[in-house]
Amino acid sequence: MYEGQIGEEVFLIESGRVKVNSAIQDGREVILRFCGPGDLLGEISVIDDEPRSGTVEALEPVEALAISATDFRGFLESHPAACLILLRMVTHRFRDADRKRIEFAASHTLGRVAARLVELAERYGEATDAGIVIDLRLSQEELAGWTASSREAVAKALHTLRDLELVVTERRRITVLDLEGLARQAA
Repeated sequence: MYEGQIGEEVFLIESGRVKVNSAIQDGREVILRFCGPGDLLGEISVIDDEPRSGTVEALEPVEALAISATDFRGFLESHPAACLILLRMVTHRFRDADRKRIEFAASHTLGRVAARLVELAERYGEATDAGIVIDLRLSQEELAGWTASSREAVAKALHTLRDLELVVTERRRITVLDLEGLARQAA
C-alpha cells in the first residue's frame, strides 16, 4: 500500500510484520507504527474514501488476507458489533498518537527513544537469558523517523542507554537488559 493511493481493499495481517510510514518534504520517512499478526491495514481509507495516509512496507515475509472495500463495508453494515470493535481499535490508535505528540513536546530524544524501545520490547520482545531481544530489524534511521529525531541524536541516545547498561545494540538488533530502568528513562 502506498501513501496517496485510493483504498480499494483492507488487509488483515496473518503472519509477518510491517512498518507504516509517511514521507516528509525532505525525503525522510516518519514511521507511524508497526503492525503484526491480527492487525488491520487500510481500513481508514476504505471507510472515509480518502487516499491512504501512509505507505506499508514488509519488514519480513508477510501473509495477509485482502478484503475488498465493498466486502469490508458490507460486513460492517451487517455486523454492528464489528463496528464497535473497529471503533475501539481506531480510538486506541488515536490515543496512542496523542500520547506520542505529548511525549514529543514534553521529552527529549533520550526519553522518546527509551519510550519506543519499551514499546517494542513489550510488543515484539523475546525473553532470553541475555535480556529481552527486540525481534524487529530496525535501523537507527528508522528509529529516528519514529521518534522525530535525527539519526545522530538517536545514536547519542542509544550510546547513553548502553552506558547506563539498559540496552545492548548490535546491527539492527537491540537487547533490553533492564526494562524497568528503560521505562524510567522514558518517563
